[in-house]
Amino acid sequence: MENLTLTGLLKQVAGEFPSRPALSVSGKFDLTYTRLQQLIERTASRLVASGVNAGDVVALTFPNTVEFVIMFLAVIRVRATAAPLNSAYTSDEFEFYLSDSESKLLITSQQGNQPAQAAAAKLNIPHATATLPHAEAEVTLSLTQSESEDPNSVSKIINEPGDVALFLHTSGTTSRPKGVPLTQLNLASSVHNIKSVYKLTESDSTVIVLPLFHVHGLIAGLLSSLGAGAAVTLPAAGRFSASTFWSDMLKYKATWYTAVPTIHQIILDRHFNNPEPVYPKLRFIRSCSASLAPSILARLEEAFSAPVLEAYAMTEAAHQMASNPLPEYGPHKPGSVGKPMGQEMIILDENGVPQEAQNSGEVCIRGPNVTKGYKNNPEANKAAYQFGWFHTGDLGFLDSDGYLHLVGRIKELINRGGEKISPIEVDAVLLSHPDIAEAVAFGVPDEKYGEEINCAIVRREGANIDEAEVLRFCKKNLAAFKVPKKVFITDSLPKTATGKIQRRIVAEHFLAQISTAKVPKFGA
Repeated sequence: MENLTLTGLLKQVAGEFPSRPALSVSGKFDLTYTRLQQLIERTASRLVASGVNAGDVVALTFPNTVEFVIMFLAVIRVRATAAPLNSAYTSDEFEFYLSDSESKLLITSQQGNQPAQAAAAKLNIPHATATLPHAEAEVTLSLTQSESEDPNSVSKIINEPGDVALFLHTSGTTSRPKGVPLTQLNLASSVHNIKSVYKLTESDSTVIVLPLFHVHGLIAGLLSSLGAGAAVTLPAAGRFSASTFWSDMLKYKATWYTAVPTIHQIILDRHFNNPEPVYPKLRFIRSCSASLAPSILARLEEAFSAPVLEAYAMTEAAHQMASNPLPEYGPHKPGSVGKPMGQEMIILDENGVPQEAQNSGEVCIRGPNVTKGYKNNPEANKAAYQFGWFHTGDLGFLDSDGYLHLVGRIKELINRGGEKISPIEVDAVLLSHPDIAEAVAFGVPDEKYGEEINCAIVRREGANIDEAEVLRFCKKNLAAFKVPKKVFITDSLPKTATGKIQRRIVAEHFLAQISTAKVPKFGA
Protein backbone atom coordinates (compact mmCIF):
# COMPACT_ATOMS: atom_id res chain seq x y z
CA MET A 1 0.00 0.00 0.00
CA GLU A 2 2.75 2.49 0.94
CA ASN A 3 4.30 2.27 -2.53
CA LEU A 4 0.95 3.41 -3.93
CA THR A 5 1.21 6.74 -2.08
CA LEU A 6 3.78 9.47 -2.49
CA THR A 7 4.02 9.82 1.29
CA GLY A 8 4.77 6.11 1.70
CA LEU A 9 7.35 6.16 -1.08
CA LEU A 10 9.24 9.09 0.47
CA LYS A 11 9.17 7.39 3.89
CA GLN A 12 10.59 4.22 2.36
CA VAL A 13 13.38 6.16 0.61
CA ALA A 14 14.28 7.94 3.86
CA GLY A 15 14.70 4.50 5.46
CA GLU A 16 16.99 3.35 2.63
CA PHE A 17 19.17 6.49 2.49
CA PRO A 18 18.93 8.05 5.97
CA SER A 19 22.19 10.02 5.90
CA ARG A 20 22.25 11.06 2.25
CA PRO A 21 21.59 14.72 1.37
CA ALA A 22 17.93 15.26 0.48
CA LEU A 23 17.38 19.00 0.33
CA SER A 24 19.83 21.90 0.33
CA VAL A 25 19.37 25.65 0.17
CA SER A 26 22.42 26.89 -1.68
CA GLY A 27 25.03 28.20 0.73
CA LYS A 28 22.63 28.11 3.69
CA PHE A 29 21.96 24.58 4.96
CA ASP A 30 21.54 20.93 4.05
CA LEU A 31 18.98 18.40 5.23
CA THR A 32 19.51 14.64 5.14
CA TYR A 33 16.63 12.29 4.34
CA THR A 34 16.23 11.45 8.04
CA ARG A 35 16.14 15.12 9.04
CA LEU A 36 13.68 16.02 6.30
CA GLN A 37 11.39 13.17 7.36
CA GLN A 38 11.57 14.33 11.01
CA LEU A 39 10.61 17.86 9.99
CA ILE A 40 7.70 16.60 7.89
CA GLU A 41 6.32 14.41 10.71
CA ARG A 42 6.70 17.09 13.42
CA THR A 43 5.16 19.79 11.24
CA ALA A 44 2.32 17.41 10.36
CA SER A 45 1.73 16.91 14.08
CA ARG A 46 1.43 20.69 14.54
CA LEU A 47 -1.06 20.89 11.67
CA VAL A 48 -3.24 18.22 13.30
CA ALA A 49 -3.03 20.04 16.65
CA SER A 50 -4.09 23.24 14.88
CA GLY A 51 -7.24 21.62 13.56
CA VAL A 52 -6.25 20.69 10.00
CA ASN A 53 -8.31 17.63 9.06
CA ALA A 54 -8.21 15.03 6.30
CA GLY A 55 -9.72 16.49 3.14
CA ASP A 56 -9.08 20.13 4.10
CA VAL A 57 -7.49 22.23 1.36
CA VAL A 58 -4.46 24.22 2.52
CA ALA A 59 -3.25 26.95 0.15
CA LEU A 60 0.52 27.53 0.09
CA THR A 61 2.16 30.59 -1.44
CA PHE A 62 5.94 30.66 -1.11
CA PRO A 63 9.04 31.23 -3.21
CA ASN A 64 11.08 28.06 -3.87
CA THR A 65 12.06 27.57 -0.24
CA VAL A 66 12.66 24.74 2.20
CA GLU A 67 9.54 25.89 4.09
CA PHE A 68 7.40 25.26 1.02
CA VAL A 69 8.77 21.73 0.61
CA ILE A 70 8.20 20.84 4.26
CA MET A 71 4.72 22.39 4.39
CA PHE A 72 3.65 20.68 1.17
CA LEU A 73 4.78 17.25 2.39
CA ALA A 74 3.37 17.83 5.90
CA VAL A 75 -0.04 18.87 4.54
CA ILE A 76 -0.38 15.74 2.41
CA ARG A 77 0.95 13.61 5.28
CA VAL A 78 -2.15 14.49 7.35
CA ARG A 79 -4.39 13.50 4.39
CA ALA A 80 -5.18 17.15 3.65
CA THR A 81 -4.81 18.66 0.17
CA ALA A 82 -2.04 21.12 -0.73
CA ALA A 83 -2.94 23.91 -3.16
CA PRO A 84 0.28 25.73 -4.16
CA LEU A 85 -0.32 29.23 -5.57
CA ASN A 86 1.89 31.62 -7.53
CA SER A 87 3.00 34.34 -5.11
CA ALA A 88 2.84 36.91 -7.96
CA TYR A 89 -0.96 36.68 -8.30
CA THR A 90 -3.07 39.79 -7.77
CA SER A 91 -5.57 39.94 -4.93
CA ASP A 92 -8.43 39.21 -7.37
CA GLU A 93 -6.58 36.16 -8.71
CA PHE A 94 -5.89 34.89 -5.19
CA GLU A 95 -9.57 35.37 -4.38
CA PHE A 96 -10.59 33.22 -7.36
CA TYR A 97 -8.09 30.42 -6.63
CA LEU A 98 -8.72 30.35 -2.87
CA SER A 99 -12.47 30.31 -3.44
CA ASP A 100 -12.45 27.78 -6.28
CA SER A 101 -10.25 25.36 -4.32
CA GLU A 102 -12.39 25.86 -1.18
CA SER A 103 -9.24 26.47 0.84
CA LYS A 104 -9.60 26.31 4.63
CA LEU A 105 -6.19 27.83 5.44
CA LEU A 106 -3.55 30.01 3.76
CA ILE A 107 0.11 29.53 4.71
CA THR A 108 2.83 31.91 3.51
CA SER A 109 6.45 32.67 4.30
CA GLN A 110 7.26 34.79 7.35
CA GLN A 111 7.40 37.86 5.08
CA GLY A 112 3.77 37.28 4.15
CA ASN A 113 2.00 38.10 0.91
CA GLN A 114 -0.33 41.11 1.06
CA PRO A 115 -2.52 40.32 -1.98
CA ALA A 116 -2.99 36.72 -0.79
CA GLN A 117 -3.72 37.80 2.77
CA ALA A 118 -6.22 40.43 1.59
CA ALA A 119 -8.05 37.82 -0.48
CA ALA A 120 -8.02 35.32 2.39
CA ALA A 121 -9.38 37.94 4.81
CA LYS A 122 -12.20 38.75 2.37
CA LEU A 123 -13.11 35.04 2.25
CA ASN A 124 -12.68 34.57 6.03
CA ILE A 125 -9.83 32.12 5.48
CA PRO A 126 -7.27 32.10 8.33
CA HIS A 127 -3.65 32.95 7.48
CA ALA A 128 -0.50 31.53 9.05
CA THR A 129 3.23 31.79 8.40
CA ALA A 130 5.88 29.06 8.39
CA THR A 131 9.62 29.47 8.85
CA LEU A 132 12.63 27.22 9.44
CA PRO A 133 15.35 29.43 10.98
CA HIS A 134 18.17 26.88 10.56
CA ALA A 135 18.73 23.19 9.83
CA GLU A 136 18.59 22.09 13.49
CA ALA A 137 15.47 24.10 14.33
CA GLU A 138 11.82 23.08 14.07
CA VAL A 139 9.41 24.74 11.68
CA THR A 140 7.76 27.69 13.42
CA LEU A 141 4.09 27.70 12.48
CA SER A 142 1.99 30.68 13.60
CA LEU A 143 -1.13 28.66 14.29
CA THR A 144 -2.99 28.26 17.56
CA GLN A 145 -2.48 24.69 18.71
CA SER A 146 -4.45 22.68 21.23
CA GLU A 147 -2.68 22.31 24.57
CA SER A 148 -3.10 18.55 24.43
CA GLU A 149 -0.99 18.10 21.29
CA ASP A 150 -0.24 14.41 20.86
CA PRO A 151 3.20 13.98 19.26
CA ASN A 152 2.14 10.49 18.18
CA SER A 153 -1.09 11.64 16.51
CA VAL A 154 0.43 11.57 13.02
CA SER A 155 1.81 8.04 13.37
CA LYS A 156 -1.81 6.84 13.57
CA ILE A 157 -2.70 8.51 10.26
CA ILE A 158 -2.56 6.13 7.30
CA ASN A 159 -2.31 7.71 3.86
CA GLU A 160 -4.54 6.16 1.21
CA PRO A 161 -3.88 6.02 -2.56
CA GLY A 162 -7.19 7.81 -3.20
CA ASP A 163 -6.43 10.78 -0.93
CA VAL A 164 -6.45 14.02 -2.93
CA ALA A 165 -2.95 15.34 -2.20
CA LEU A 166 -2.52 18.16 -4.70
CA PHE A 167 -4.95 20.68 -6.16
CA LEU A 168 -3.83 22.80 -9.09
CA HIS A 169 -5.48 24.75 -11.88
CA THR A 170 -4.84 24.45 -15.59
CA SER A 171 -3.32 27.54 -17.17
CA GLY A 172 -6.67 28.48 -18.70
CA THR A 173 -5.33 29.50 -22.12
CA THR A 174 -8.73 29.05 -23.78
CA SER A 175 -11.18 29.37 -20.87
CA ARG A 176 -11.31 29.97 -17.14
CA PRO A 177 -8.77 27.81 -15.30
CA LYS A 178 -10.04 24.33 -14.42
CA GLY A 179 -9.36 22.77 -11.02
CA VAL A 180 -7.38 19.52 -11.17
CA PRO A 181 -7.34 17.23 -8.10
CA LEU A 182 -4.41 14.78 -8.06
CA THR A 183 -4.32 11.86 -5.63
CA GLN A 184 -1.47 10.24 -3.73
CA LEU A 185 -1.64 7.44 -6.33
CA ASN A 186 -1.46 9.92 -9.23
CA LEU A 187 1.66 11.52 -7.72
CA ALA A 188 3.34 8.22 -6.78
CA SER A 189 2.68 6.83 -10.29
CA SER A 190 4.17 9.92 -11.92
CA VAL A 191 7.25 9.85 -9.69
CA HIS A 192 7.82 6.14 -10.45
CA ASN A 193 7.46 6.89 -14.16
CA ILE A 194 9.94 9.79 -14.20
CA LYS A 195 12.46 7.88 -12.06
CA SER A 196 12.21 4.93 -14.42
CA VAL A 197 12.59 6.90 -17.67
CA TYR A 198 15.69 8.82 -16.54
CA LYS A 199 17.12 6.08 -14.28
CA LEU A 200 17.25 8.48 -11.32
CA THR A 201 19.10 7.07 -8.30
CA GLU A 202 20.66 8.24 -5.04
CA SER A 203 23.75 9.20 -7.09
CA ASP A 204 21.85 11.97 -8.88
CA SER A 205 21.61 15.62 -7.97
CA THR A 206 19.67 18.53 -9.45
CA VAL A 207 19.14 22.26 -8.96
CA ILE A 208 15.51 23.39 -9.07
CA VAL A 209 15.01 25.86 -11.89
CA LEU A 210 11.22 26.11 -12.13
CA PRO A 211 8.60 27.31 -9.64
CA LEU A 212 7.29 24.63 -7.31
CA PHE A 213 3.68 25.79 -7.67
CA HIS A 214 3.50 23.97 -11.04
CA VAL A 215 3.77 20.25 -11.79
CA HIS A 216 6.96 20.55 -13.86
CA GLY A 217 9.13 21.90 -11.04
CA LEU A 218 7.21 20.17 -8.26
CA ILE A 219 6.92 16.64 -9.67
CA ALA A 220 9.71 16.31 -12.26
CA GLY A 221 12.31 18.36 -10.40
CA LEU A 222 11.59 17.95 -6.68
CA LEU A 223 9.42 14.91 -5.95
CA SER A 224 10.95 12.53 -8.50
CA SER A 225 14.38 13.30 -7.09
CA LEU A 226 13.24 12.78 -3.49
CA GLY A 227 11.51 9.58 -4.59
CA ALA A 228 14.85 8.29 -5.91
CA GLY A 229 16.98 9.21 -2.89
CA ALA A 230 18.68 11.89 -5.00
CA ALA A 231 19.83 15.34 -3.87
CA VAL A 232 17.84 18.52 -4.55
CA THR A 233 19.19 22.07 -4.28
CA LEU A 234 17.05 25.20 -4.06
CA PRO A 235 18.66 28.50 -5.17
CA ALA A 236 19.37 30.87 -2.27
CA ALA A 237 17.19 33.56 -3.88
CA GLY A 238 14.13 31.28 -3.86
CA ARG A 239 13.90 31.38 -7.66
CA PHE A 240 15.97 30.74 -10.79
CA SER A 241 18.94 33.05 -11.33
CA ALA A 242 21.11 32.65 -14.43
CA SER A 243 24.03 34.24 -12.57
CA THR A 244 24.11 31.56 -9.82
CA PHE A 245 22.76 28.56 -11.76
CA TRP A 246 26.06 27.01 -12.90
CA SER A 247 27.90 27.73 -9.64
CA ASP A 248 25.09 25.91 -7.78
CA MET A 249 25.18 23.05 -10.31
CA LEU A 250 28.94 22.66 -9.79
CA LYS A 251 28.89 23.07 -6.01
CA TYR A 252 26.19 20.43 -5.54
CA LYS A 253 27.57 18.09 -8.25
CA ALA A 254 24.38 18.21 -10.32
CA THR A 255 23.91 15.43 -12.87
CA TRP A 256 20.84 16.86 -14.66
CA TYR A 257 18.28 19.62 -14.69
CA THR A 258 14.81 20.15 -16.16
CA ALA A 259 13.47 23.42 -17.57
CA VAL A 260 11.15 25.04 -20.11
CA PRO A 261 12.51 26.26 -23.47
CA THR A 262 12.53 29.90 -22.32
CA ILE A 263 14.90 29.06 -19.45
CA HIS A 264 17.09 26.91 -21.71
CA GLN A 265 17.37 29.92 -24.02
CA ILE A 266 18.43 32.18 -21.11
CA ILE A 267 21.04 29.61 -20.03
CA LEU A 268 22.31 29.35 -23.62
CA ASP A 269 22.50 33.13 -24.10
CA ARG A 270 24.51 33.47 -20.90
CA HIS A 271 26.83 30.69 -22.07
CA PHE A 272 27.55 32.50 -25.34
CA ASN A 273 27.90 35.96 -23.76
CA ASN A 274 29.54 35.06 -20.45
CA PRO A 275 30.80 31.44 -20.48
CA GLU A 276 31.71 29.64 -17.25
CA PRO A 277 35.32 28.45 -16.86
CA VAL A 278 34.06 24.90 -16.29
CA TYR A 279 30.72 23.11 -16.56
CA PRO A 280 29.50 20.03 -14.65
CA LYS A 281 29.38 16.71 -16.49
CA LEU A 282 25.66 16.13 -16.95
CA ARG A 283 23.95 12.81 -17.70
CA PHE A 284 21.14 14.63 -19.51
CA ILE A 285 19.17 17.86 -19.81
CA ARG A 286 15.37 17.65 -19.84
CA SER A 287 13.00 20.02 -21.62
CA CYS A 288 9.25 20.11 -21.16
CA SER A 289 6.07 22.26 -20.93
CA ALA A 290 6.45 23.88 -24.37
CA SER A 291 7.84 22.87 -27.75
CA LEU A 292 11.66 22.99 -27.97
CA ALA A 293 12.80 24.06 -31.43
CA PRO A 294 15.28 21.51 -32.89
CA SER A 295 17.78 24.35 -33.48
CA ILE A 296 17.77 25.23 -29.75
CA LEU A 297 18.11 21.55 -28.82
CA ALA A 298 21.19 21.23 -31.05
CA ARG A 299 22.79 24.35 -29.53
CA LEU A 300 22.16 23.07 -25.99
CA GLU A 301 23.74 19.70 -26.75
CA GLU A 302 26.76 21.32 -28.34
CA ALA A 303 27.22 23.87 -25.55
CA PHE A 304 26.88 21.51 -22.57
CA SER A 305 27.92 18.13 -24.03
CA ALA A 306 24.82 16.32 -22.78
CA PRO A 307 21.81 14.75 -24.49
CA VAL A 308 18.74 17.00 -24.41
CA LEU A 309 15.61 14.91 -23.86
CA GLU A 310 12.32 16.55 -24.75
CA ALA A 311 9.24 15.35 -22.85
CA TYR A 312 5.48 15.88 -22.97
CA ALA A 313 3.37 16.58 -19.91
CA MET A 314 0.25 18.19 -18.53
CA THR A 315 -1.23 18.91 -15.11
CA GLU A 316 -4.07 16.41 -15.62
CA ALA A 317 -1.54 13.57 -16.02
CA ALA A 318 0.41 14.58 -12.89
CA HIS A 319 3.01 15.82 -15.38
CA GLN A 320 4.86 13.38 -17.66
CA MET A 321 3.14 11.41 -20.45
CA ALA A 322 5.97 10.83 -22.94
CA SER A 323 9.72 11.37 -23.16
CA ASN A 324 12.71 10.77 -25.34
CA PRO A 325 14.84 8.03 -23.77
CA LEU A 326 18.39 8.25 -22.47
CA PRO A 327 20.86 7.51 -25.32
CA GLU A 328 21.64 3.99 -24.08
CA TYR A 329 17.92 3.07 -24.34
CA GLY A 330 17.22 4.43 -27.82
CA PRO A 331 17.57 7.49 -30.04
CA HIS A 332 16.23 10.87 -29.03
CA LYS A 333 14.54 12.61 -31.91
CA PRO A 334 14.64 16.41 -32.20
CA GLY A 335 11.12 17.67 -32.85
CA SER A 336 9.52 14.67 -31.11
CA VAL A 337 8.46 14.52 -27.46
CA GLY A 338 9.45 10.86 -27.33
CA LYS A 339 7.69 7.61 -26.52
CA PRO A 340 4.61 7.23 -24.30
CA MET A 341 5.81 6.42 -20.78
CA GLY A 342 3.91 5.44 -17.66
CA GLN A 343 0.42 5.21 -19.10
CA GLU A 344 -1.46 4.09 -22.20
CA MET A 345 -1.60 6.51 -25.13
CA ILE A 346 -3.63 6.40 -28.33
CA ILE A 347 -4.31 8.75 -31.24
CA LEU A 348 -8.05 9.07 -31.94
CA ASP A 349 -10.01 10.89 -34.63
CA GLU A 350 -13.11 12.94 -33.76
CA ASN A 351 -15.25 9.77 -33.87
CA GLY A 352 -13.01 7.89 -31.43
CA VAL A 353 -11.40 5.73 -34.13
CA PRO A 354 -7.74 4.81 -33.39
CA GLN A 355 -5.29 6.16 -35.97
CA GLU A 356 -2.44 4.29 -37.66
CA ALA A 357 1.20 5.46 -37.44
CA GLN A 358 1.87 8.81 -39.15
CA ASN A 359 -1.83 9.77 -39.08
CA SER A 360 -2.72 12.78 -36.94
CA GLY A 361 -5.49 12.83 -34.38
CA GLU A 362 -6.09 13.83 -30.77
CA VAL A 363 -3.60 12.52 -28.22
CA CYS A 364 -5.57 10.55 -25.61
CA ILE A 365 -4.33 8.84 -22.45
CA ARG A 366 -5.38 6.68 -19.51
CA GLY A 367 -3.46 5.34 -16.54
CA PRO A 368 -2.80 5.60 -12.80
CA ASN A 369 -1.22 9.06 -13.14
CA VAL A 370 -4.30 10.64 -14.77
CA THR A 371 -6.79 12.72 -12.74
CA LYS A 372 -10.27 11.26 -12.28
CA GLY A 373 -11.82 14.58 -13.35
CA TYR A 374 -11.96 18.35 -12.96
CA LYS A 375 -13.47 19.74 -9.79
CA ASN A 376 -17.08 20.96 -10.06
CA ASN A 377 -16.92 21.10 -13.85
CA PRO A 378 -19.22 18.50 -15.45
CA GLU A 379 -19.06 20.17 -18.88
CA ALA A 380 -15.25 20.01 -19.00
CA ASN A 381 -15.33 16.40 -17.76
CA LYS A 382 -17.84 15.42 -20.44
CA ALA A 383 -15.60 16.91 -23.13
CA ALA A 384 -12.37 15.45 -21.73
CA TYR A 385 -13.50 11.89 -20.98
CA GLN A 386 -14.81 10.19 -24.12
CA PHE A 387 -14.52 6.69 -25.59
CA GLY A 388 -12.86 5.52 -22.34
CA TRP A 389 -9.91 7.91 -22.71
CA PHE A 390 -8.82 11.31 -21.37
CA HIS A 391 -8.56 13.76 -24.28
CA THR A 392 -5.58 16.10 -24.01
CA GLY A 393 -6.69 18.69 -26.58
CA ASP A 394 -3.39 18.19 -28.42
CA LEU A 395 -3.14 17.10 -32.04
CA GLY A 396 -0.31 14.70 -32.82
CA PHE A 397 0.80 11.45 -34.42
CA LEU A 398 2.94 8.46 -33.52
CA ASP A 399 5.68 7.64 -36.03
CA SER A 400 6.67 4.12 -37.09
CA ASP A 401 9.08 3.91 -34.12
CA GLY A 402 6.33 4.83 -31.66
CA TYR A 403 7.60 8.38 -31.02
CA LEU A 404 4.99 11.09 -30.51
CA HIS A 405 5.10 14.24 -32.65
CA LEU A 406 2.87 17.12 -31.56
CA VAL A 407 1.22 19.24 -34.23
CA GLY A 408 -0.26 21.77 -31.79
CA ARG A 409 -3.25 22.49 -29.59
CA ILE A 410 -6.37 21.61 -31.56
CA LYS A 411 -7.79 25.07 -30.79
CA GLU A 412 -4.58 26.79 -31.93
CA LEU A 413 -4.26 25.14 -35.35
CA ILE A 414 -4.44 27.70 -38.16
CA ASN A 415 -6.98 26.85 -40.87
CA ARG A 416 -5.88 28.79 -43.95
CA GLY A 417 -8.34 28.07 -46.74
CA GLY A 418 -8.72 24.45 -45.61
CA GLU A 419 -4.98 23.89 -45.08
CA LYS A 420 -4.37 23.08 -41.40
CA ILE A 421 -1.09 24.66 -40.30
CA SER A 422 0.76 23.87 -37.08
CA PRO A 423 1.99 27.07 -35.41
CA ILE A 424 4.67 24.95 -33.67
CA GLU A 425 6.22 24.15 -37.07
CA VAL A 426 6.37 27.86 -37.99
CA ASP A 427 7.81 28.69 -34.53
CA ALA A 428 10.61 26.16 -35.05
CA VAL A 429 11.61 27.67 -38.40
CA LEU A 430 11.62 31.20 -36.99
CA LEU A 431 13.74 30.14 -34.00
CA SER A 432 16.33 28.55 -36.28
CA HIS A 433 17.28 32.07 -37.49
CA PRO A 434 20.38 33.19 -35.56
CA ASP A 435 19.00 36.72 -35.00
CA ILE A 436 15.67 35.65 -33.49
CA ALA A 437 15.56 35.08 -29.71
CA GLU A 438 11.84 34.34 -29.29
CA ALA A 439 9.05 33.70 -31.79
CA VAL A 440 5.40 32.76 -31.89
CA ALA A 441 3.07 32.18 -34.85
CA PHE A 442 -0.69 32.61 -34.62
CA GLY A 443 -3.84 32.77 -36.73
CA VAL A 444 -5.82 35.94 -37.49
CA PRO A 445 -9.19 36.27 -39.25
CA ASP A 446 -8.92 36.75 -43.03
CA GLU A 447 -11.71 37.49 -45.52
CA LYS A 448 -10.21 35.41 -48.32
CA TYR A 449 -8.82 32.36 -46.48
CA GLY A 450 -10.82 32.36 -43.24
CA GLU A 451 -7.55 32.54 -41.31
CA GLU A 452 -4.12 33.87 -42.17
CA ILE A 453 -0.77 33.40 -40.41
CA ASN A 454 0.97 36.20 -38.52
CA CYS A 455 3.95 35.95 -36.21
CA ALA A 456 5.72 37.98 -33.55
CA ILE A 457 9.44 37.89 -32.85
CA VAL A 458 11.90 39.24 -30.30
CA ARG A 459 15.29 40.08 -31.78
CA ARG A 460 18.43 38.63 -30.27
CA GLU A 461 20.45 41.29 -28.44
CA GLY A 462 22.42 43.41 -30.91
CA ALA A 463 20.56 42.06 -33.97
CA ASN A 464 18.74 44.31 -36.46
CA ILE A 465 16.61 41.77 -38.30
CA ASP A 466 13.55 43.33 -39.98
CA GLU A 467 10.26 42.04 -41.36
CA ALA A 468 11.63 41.64 -44.89
CA GLU A 469 14.46 39.38 -43.67
CA VAL A 470 12.06 37.29 -41.57
CA LEU A 471 9.77 36.79 -44.56
CA ARG A 472 12.69 35.96 -46.86
CA PHE A 473 13.90 33.35 -44.37
CA CYS A 474 10.40 31.86 -44.02
CA LYS A 475 9.91 31.64 -47.79
CA LYS A 476 13.17 29.72 -48.02
CA ASN A 477 12.27 27.25 -45.26
CA LEU A 478 8.47 26.88 -45.38
CA ALA A 479 5.88 25.95 -47.99
CA ALA A 480 4.33 29.10 -49.46
CA PHE A 481 0.97 28.64 -47.67
CA LYS A 482 2.76 28.46 -44.28
CA VAL A 483 4.67 31.75 -44.66
CA PRO A 484 3.37 34.45 -42.27
CA LYS A 485 1.60 37.34 -43.97
CA LYS A 486 2.74 39.83 -41.33
CA VAL A 487 5.62 39.95 -38.86
CA PHE A 488 5.44 41.95 -35.63
CA ILE A 489 8.74 42.86 -33.98
CA THR A 490 8.42 43.44 -30.24
CA ASP A 491 10.60 43.75 -27.12
CA SER A 492 8.94 40.93 -25.19
CA LEU A 493 6.27 38.24 -25.38
CA PRO A 494 3.81 37.41 -22.58
CA LYS A 495 4.50 34.13 -20.79
CA THR A 496 2.88 31.95 -18.17
CA ALA A 497 4.57 31.52 -14.80
CA THR A 498 6.38 28.48 -16.20
CA GLY A 499 7.77 30.43 -19.15
CA LYS A 500 5.35 29.20 -21.82
CA ILE A 501 4.58 31.88 -24.43
CA GLN A 502 0.85 32.68 -24.34
CA ARG A 503 -0.05 32.31 -28.01
CA ARG A 504 -3.69 33.36 -27.55
CA ILE A 505 -2.78 36.57 -25.70
CA VAL A 506 -0.18 37.44 -28.36
CA ALA A 507 -2.80 36.94 -31.08
CA GLU A 508 -5.38 39.10 -29.28
CA HIS A 509 -2.82 41.83 -28.60
CA PHE A 510 -1.59 42.17 -32.16
CA LEU A 511 -5.04 41.75 -33.66
CA ALA A 512 -6.16 44.78 -31.63
CA GLN A 513 -3.14 46.77 -32.85
CA ILE A 514 -3.16 45.56 -36.44
CA SER A 515 -4.36 48.89 -37.83
CA THR A 516 -1.82 51.01 -35.94
CA ALA A 517 1.64 51.76 -37.23
CA LYS A 518 3.34 51.40 -33.85
CA VAL A 519 2.92 48.32 -31.72
CA PRO A 520 2.80 49.13 -27.98
CA LYS A 521 4.53 46.91 -25.45
CA PHE A 522 2.59 44.22 -23.64
CA GLY A 523 0.84 45.63 -20.62
CA ALA A 524 1.14 49.17 -21.98
